[in-house]
Amino acid sequence: MAVEQQARGAAGAARRRSRRDEILEIAVGLFAARGYHGVSMDDIGAAAGVTGPALYHHFAGKEAMLVAALIPVSEGLLAGGRERAAGHPDDACGALESLIDFHVEFALANPAVIALHLHELDRLPDEPRRRIRRLQRMYVEEWVTVLTALHPGLPDGAARVLAHAAFGLMNSTPFLGGEVDRRRRAELLRGATLAALLAPTDPT
Repeated sequence: MAVEQQARGAAGAARRRSRRDEILEIAVGLFAARGYHGVSMDDIGAAAGVTGPALYHHFAGKEAMLVAALIPVSEGLLAGGRERAAGHPDDACGALESLIDFHVEFALANPAVIALHLHELDRLPDEPRRRIRRLQRMYVEEWVTVLTALHPGLPDGAARVLAHAAFGLMNSTPFLGGEVDRRRRAELLRGATLAALLAPTDPT
């Protein structure tokens, strides 16, 4: 009997997590399309098929939704970037290609989250915003390490400029139309980013 109760409890928790994730995905899409201030809890509830007040069973408010959307993504980028870089310890070009593949796939799969990062990060309270910024800086440093290995003598500051320029290229996906299919977009983004970062660089 106790086992059955535990199983029912686990199933219920899974359903709750699933519903929470569904609501969060809807909220992220609305924030990206209309802007954070252009969306109310009632709007999110209507899109999710629940009343606005019922959302508070899952989230304390819009800020909590934004935090829940952005922090796990930043953590995932850092973890994925570290894994990709570590997979090519003696091959800077291979590490760069792997990082680019990883980031392009992320960008194509998460255009709404990218739009939130670009336009809504400053809506967060100080503590989660600082946490996200720190995770982002750590992710950038994974790229800096690879770029300075690839271009001997390149200062760290210059490598950061290149990394951020590459992010701008790869993160352009929220603003692209659907006239080019996903596979071809990935090819174009990978090729353009790799060509830009492999170009000879004057260390001075």
